[in-house]
Amino acid sequence: MSKLDASTAAVRPVAAARRKLVPGAPPARRGRPPKAQAKAAGETRDLILDAAEDLFSKHGFYGVTIREVAREAGVDTALVHYYFGAKRDLFDAVFLRRAEVWNDDRVAAIDRYAEAAGADMTLEGLLEAFLRPPFEWSLKGGPGWKHYAALVAQTNANPTFGGETMARYFDPSIRRLIELIAVVLPDASEVDLYWGYHNLSGALTLTLGETGRLDRLSGGLARSGDLETAGDYMVRFAAAGFRAVVGMSPR
Repeated sequence: MSKLDASTAAVRPVAAARRKLVPGAPPARRGRPPKAQAKAAGETRDLILDAAEDLFSKHGFYGVTIREVAREAGVDTALVHYYFGAKRDLFDAVFLRRAEVWNDDRVAAIDRYAEAAGADMTLEGLLEAFLRPPFEWSLKGGPGWKHYAALVAQTNANPTFGGETMARYFDPSIRRLIELIAVVLPDASEVDLYWGYHNLSGALTLTLGETGRLDRLSGGLARSGDLETAGDYMVRFAAAGFRAVVGMSPR
C-alpha cells in the first residue's frame, strides 16, 4: 500500500456507511474486488486529484469547495468525501502525490552527482542536480505539473499553513542538499546555509509558478515560461548567493 493509500484509508467510513454515500452502488461483496473495479476506483481518485489540483492552483485552498471539485471532476460530491474525507485531507493528498516524485528525483540526482564527482564536487553541480528535476517535470510533464508548480508557489507563501505543509513534504530532500553544500562550503555556518536555501526556495517556487510577472517587467525581453533559461540563471545566481553569505553568522 502506498503512503497516499495508507493515509486516506484511515479517513474512510465503514463499508455500510459508505454504501449510503454512493448512489447506485452495487451490493457489498466478500473478497477482493474485481481488477476492473479496482482500476475504475483508481481512475476516479486520479480524476478527483487532477480536478482539485487544477482548482487549488488557480484559486488557492480557501477559494475552492468540495462541491466545485466534484463538479470539475464530473463525480458526485459524496465520492470526493468517500475517497479523501475533508477538504484539507484532499489538499494534502494533492500535495503529496507529486511531492514524492519531486523529492525522490532530487535526492537521487544529488546523490548520483556527489558519488560521481567525489572530491571534485562543486556548488554549481549540486544545485544543477537538485534544481533540474522540478524544472524538467514542469517543462515536459504536462498540464498537471504546471498546476502543481503553481500550487507549490502559493503554498510556500501561505502564512496560515504554508510553512507546515512545505516542511512536511519537502524538508528531507532539502536537508540532504544542505548536508552536501556544507561539504563544498566548509566555512559556512548552518545559519548561513539555511538562509541561503530560504532565498533560493522563494526564487524557485516563484519561477516555477510562471506568473508572467517577468514578462511584463522586462517588456517581453525575458519570459517566465522560458524554464530552460530560468534554470541556468538560477544555478549561477544561487551559487553566488550561497558563497556571499558564508561567514555572516558565526559557526
